[in-house]
Amino acid sequence: MEAEPSSTTATTRITDLNEDSLAHCATYLSLQDLSNLATTCKSLKRVAYSDPIWQHCFREHWPHELLQTSGLREAYLKRRVAVQQFKFVDPLVAGLYITDAKPFDHIILDKNDITFSQGSLVQMKNIDSFLNGRDGFTALSDHNARITCMRLFPLSETSLFRSETQRKENVLVTSSCDHSIRLWWKGSCQRCFRGHNGPVLTLSDKLLGDGSAKVLASGGEDGTVRLWSLSSSGKRGHHALKATLYGHEKPIKLMSVAGHRTSLLASISKDSKVRVWDTTTSSAVRSSCCVGMTSVPGAPVDVKCCESLLYVAAGSSVVAIDLRTMQKVITVAIYQPKLCSFAIVPSKPLICTGGIDKAKLWDIRINQETLKPEPVAELDGHTGPVTLLHMDPYKIVTGGPEDSYINVWETDTGAQTNSFICCPSDAASSSSGMGCSAMAVNGTRIVTASHGEDHGLVCFRDFFNATCAVSKREDVLISKFWDPQSYSDGDAYS
Repeated sequence: MEAEPSSTTATTRITDLNEDSLAHCATYLSLQDLSNLATTCKSLKRVAYSDPIWQHCFREHWPHELLQTSGLREAYLKRRVAVQQFKFVDPLVAGLYITDAKPFDHIILDKNDITFSQGSLVQMKNIDSFLNGRDGFTALSDHNARITCMRLFPLSETSLFRSETQRKENVLVTSSCDHSIRLWWKGSCQRCFRGHNGPVLTLSDKLLGDGSAKVLASGGEDGTVRLWSLSSSGKRGHHALKATLYGHEKPIKLMSVAGHRTSLLASISKDSKVRVWDTTTSSAVRSSCCVGMTSVPGAPVDVKCCESLLYVAAGSSVVAIDLRTMQKVITVAIYQPKLCSFAIVPSKPLICTGGIDKAKLWDIRINQETLKPEPVAELDGHTGPVTLLHMDPYKIVTGGPEDSYINVWETDTGAQTNSFICCPSDAASSSSGMGCSAMAVNGTRIVTASHGEDHGLVCFRDFFNATCAVSKREDVLISKFWDPQSYSDGDAYS
């Protein structure tokens, strides 16, 4: 008689492995994966917090740094936060003189490229080539009037996408006063979209929709919102225009895509009228896509969608509007006499506003309970309007056209972490002076653009491998020197 099979089968769990083996496996995980591992159970949390993992992380990122013998996780995280907050005086610096003294209208820092516009010209510079002394720009000169907006979108959302090896590549999209929108890739114009009856003033901050049917939105001086398919083929962009949305009576100033429904687009015109459009609605009736309207006081400065809320900075205040009801939920900030810039971090209940001579940090939670919002910190020390404002979970970076200095602050507290000049000291001390006309920040890197009477300057800084910390003084922290670890192209380019 055959023996009956056992009703229980031996299994091996991941926790049956010894901690050293698990720690070795965990060295291949990303920081997010390590965080997820630590939340599963107590034994795997011990593994995720063990020193061998963090020693490997530290050595991988900063192989020349001296390591302590214990507490390596804390040391790694402290170092990571410090470089994100620019808490060093010796970043890698590269300065590039530009013969064209026109103001810099826009600048983007993406992966290994710096892209900026002056008037109708877009120029691109590869950072590695820049640092290795190889000359030359990629000049994109197809526009014949001032560029009004620049955006980056995934190549995979366009008809140019061919293989998975291109998955991480982006395309550049620009709008211009020449009535056109152009899509650029590999240093040349791949698509040209025309349809507006006047200058194209703004582009949506994200693509609208889901799946393969995503569209780009543009807003024009003609008061229309137009929807374009980036997946249409043909260099002239034939059949790319999918819909024209009417309703605004004045030129459209700004647009933002909703976070909770990617088919919803919020737009604001120069008369501060706000409209919300459902871009999936049939456009047989040209105004039927408008699903909500409201207005705000003052000239529009910026708009940002976070989930179902639309934050509108206009005049001297920032208000939050619920996109589901189009009702004002809260006045988040009031900044007299007027706002110059606005930024928000979706992962935190904080916003920052730029004004004259200073910026202010606001806590949305605190101001929900009061009729008169008060800032939690004043970020003082600038000269003139703070028109340049970057905010991420680690830092706030501020600057303006009348100030030669860039200031850096902790996002959570508003405490200043650094201050450095955006142009060489000889230019800053000259009679003409050089304020900062454009700025872009990406992680541990920042690029600033300044212009004077005779030339312009693009300055790139990377704090990732910096080692000399800013001294902890109680007075204002300023690095007024042109950093010694610098590179500069000898030739200037227009």
